[in-house]
Amino acid sequence: MRRTQTLLPGATFDHDRLLAPRQALFAYAAQVALRPPGIETVALAAAAGRILAADAIARAAFPAHARSTMDGFAVRSSDGAQPRRIVAQIRMGHPPPRALGPGEAMHIPTGGALPDGADAVVPIEDASAAGDVLRVAGAPRAGDSYTPAGADMQPGEVLIRAGRKIGGPELSVLATLGDVAVRVYRRPRFAVISTGDELVDASAVPGVGQVRDSNRWAVAGSLAAMGADVVHLPNARDDLAILRATLADGLAQADGVFLTGGSSVGERDLTPDAIAGFPGPGVVVHGLRVKPGKPTVLAAAGTQPIIGLPGNPASALTILEAVCAPLVRAMTGEIGARPAVIRAVAGAPFVGRSGWTWYVPAELRPEPAGECAFPLALRSAHTSLLARASGYVVLTENRPEIEAGAELDVVCFSGGGR
Repeated sequence: MRRTQTLLPGATFDHDRLLAPRQALFAYAAQVALRPPGIETVALAAAAGRILAADAIARAAFPAHARSTMDGFAVRSSDGAQPRRIVAQIRMGHPPPRALGPGEAMHIPTGGALPDGADAVVPIEDASAAGDVLRVAGAPRAGDSYTPAGADMQPGEVLIRAGRKIGGPELSVLATLGDVAVRVYRRPRFAVISTGDELVDASAVPGVGQVRDSNRWAVAGSLAAMGADVVHLPNARDDLAILRATLADGLAQADGVFLTGGSSVGERDLTPDAIAGFPGPGVVVHGLRVKPGKPTVLAAAGTQPIIGLPGNPASALTILEAVCAPLVRAMTGEIGARPAVIRAVAGAPFVGRSGWTWYVPAELRPEPAGECAFPLALRSAHTSLLARASGYVVLTENRPEIEAGAELDVVCFSGGGR
C-alpha cells in the first residue's frame, strides 16, 4: 500500500477535495516558513538585480546646498524688475565666490550652487546682459528655478525599503548616499531534477519513445528570472530509490528542489513517496484545482521547499510561473513583486470551467483599436506552446469565461521577451 502523509486537505490526491491555487498557497504558508537563506554584502557595481536586505536611509540632507535648475542668473527677488549688476560667475562643482548683495546677479549653470542671499534664478532666455548689466523680463519670484537644500532627501528618511529589487533608480539613490557596499539577500539555490525513463540530454538524439529533456531548462530559466540560482542534477529514472537518492543530493546542495514529472496520478506517481523519506512536514498539498497542472505537489523537508511540477512541458512552466512564483520570491526576499501584465481586449472567447482556475495561453496581436488577445489551444505536452504565447490569461473559479470584446489582462512570463 502506498505510504502518504496526510497533513491537510489536499495532502493526498483526492480529486473531489483539490485546492484552488490561493487555498494551496495559504495551506503551504501555514506549514512552511520560507525566508531568504542569508544576507551578504556586494559592491555597488554588482548590486543590480539583487534584493536589498537593509533599508537605505539618508544620513544627510540632499541636495546639501540649493541648486539651480536652469542656466541663468542667481538674483534676489526683492530687487524686483530693476537692472542688476553682474558681479561674478558661479562655476559648476565649485562654491559661489561670495554672498549675493542687493542689486547684484551672478551667472549660474544648471546644477550650480546658489550663493547666500539669492532666492531665485532668472533663466537665460528671460534676461539680457550688456557688459555687466543684467536686465530681466519681469520681476522674479522667490523660489523660481532652483531646488532648495534638502528638497530631495532629509536626514533619517527611509528612501528604499528592504525587500526591493535593485534597478537603475535604486542604484542612483545608493550611489548618492555613498552606499558602495550594499547588503543584499543571498540568492536562493534551487536544485532542478527531471524524472522519467524517456528523457535524454538536450545534446542527444532521441530514440523511439524518447524525448530531449526541455523541462529542466524551462524551469531553470524562470527561476533565474525570478532571482534564484540553479543547480542542475542528473535525470532521475522512474525508480523510487533512485528518485529519493537524487532528491537527497538536491537537498544537500541547495536551499530547495524543483522536480518535473513523477507526480502524475497512477503508477508513475513517485514524488510523494520519495518525499516521505525526509523530515516533515512532507507533502502539504497534492493536486490543485487548476488546468493545466492538476497533479502539482507542494512539500518541504523542514524549511526547504520541494515542489513537484507536472511532467508535461506547458503544465510545468505554467504552474511554476502562475502558482509557485510567490514561494520563490519569498526565498529571494523580494516584497511586493507583481507579474507584468498587458491590458488587452479578447479577440475571441476564453473558456474555462466553473469552479476551477484555468491558465489559458494567449497570443497578442496588434489591432487598430489596440492589443487583442487570442486563446491558444491548450496542449500540455507541447513544448513550443508557451514560446508561441505572449503570456497567459487567468480564468477564475467565479469567472470561467471571458467573452470576445471584453477587457482582460495577459500575464507575462518571467524574463520573457514579449
